[in-house]
Amino acid sequence: MRFSRRRRDPVEVNLTPLIDVVFLLLIFFMVSTTFETRQALELELPESASGQPMEAGPVTLVVTASGEYRLDDRTYSAGTLSDALAAQAEQAREHGLVVEADGRAAHADVVRVLDRAAGLEIRHVRIATEAVAKPQAETP
Repeated sequence: MRFSRRRRDPVEVNLTPLIDVVFLLLIFFMVSTTFETRQALELELPESASGQPMEAGPVTLVVTASGEYRLDDRTYSAGTLSDALAAQAEQAREHGLVVEADGRAAHADVVRVLDRAAGLEIRHVRIATEAVAKPQAETP
């Protein structure tokens, strides 16, 4: 007795659904991922035996709530502010000017500082602020 062999169809795996799923996962992870942007270059700086530390930094001008101005631990009025800022203008042009204004200071006092800085061609002016702590969400 002779049995006839049945021909088997070749077995093949359909990869199309697998590729679709992998592609959808790739899109999902690309959309949901946050990327960290670096603000500075990562450099390895050379060393120097004869280097001098940098002494000068930005000029800090404090505007008080009473309308006075403090620069280098001295107090100035609105009339003497121009001369005091002019004496520090070169350093402020090179390293910047930081204005620390009291929250209760008059807007006109802060604008006066910005106006004097613009008149002395000080272009890098920053206004200092304080970070506010975020309130925590209450859990029920």
